[in-house]
Amino acid sequence: MAKFKLDDTDHQILDMLIENTRTPFTDIAKKLLISAGTVHVRVKKMEEAGIIIGSSLTLDYKKLGYAFIAYVGVFLKNTSQTKFVLERINEIPFVTVAHVTTGKFNVFCKIRAKNTQHAKEIIFQLDDIEGVYRTETMISLEESINDKKRLMHSIFKDM
Repeated sequence: MAKFKLDDTDHQILDMLIENTRTPFTDIAKKLLISAGTVHVRVKKMEEAGIIIGSSLTLDYKKLGYAFIAYVGVFLKNTSQTKFVLERINEIPFVTVAHVTTGKFNVFCKIRAKNTQHAKEIIFQLDDIEGVYRTETMISLEESINDKKRLMHSIFKDM
């Protein structure tokens, strides 16, 4: 498949949509001095090329009562159990991210909890999954960097 070419206008459109996915195309068009139809066509092309995949909503988990974040490394008895364990992990709604990894852990998870007691319950759920040998937990004291735009700008420089 050929690499999709993005120009500066595409970069600017993506920049605004990453900042706020709900930005109306008319607002983007006004800022870029192009028509809303042009914005629509360009976004549609980026969607069709698979560059834009859906859109996301950012929640303030602190305001929702889920400020506690921990990362849990999961050790498996056998790597052949990875698929089964991931299916069980997927049933725990407080595990928001899970990666199959190389190195120390077989699976690395991010959990969101109400407090330390709630986190302990989630970690025990992970420990209780058949095929899990043990877990190792790291508590996040603060999410210091969470910036999608820096990576996007770096990628654009390489294009």
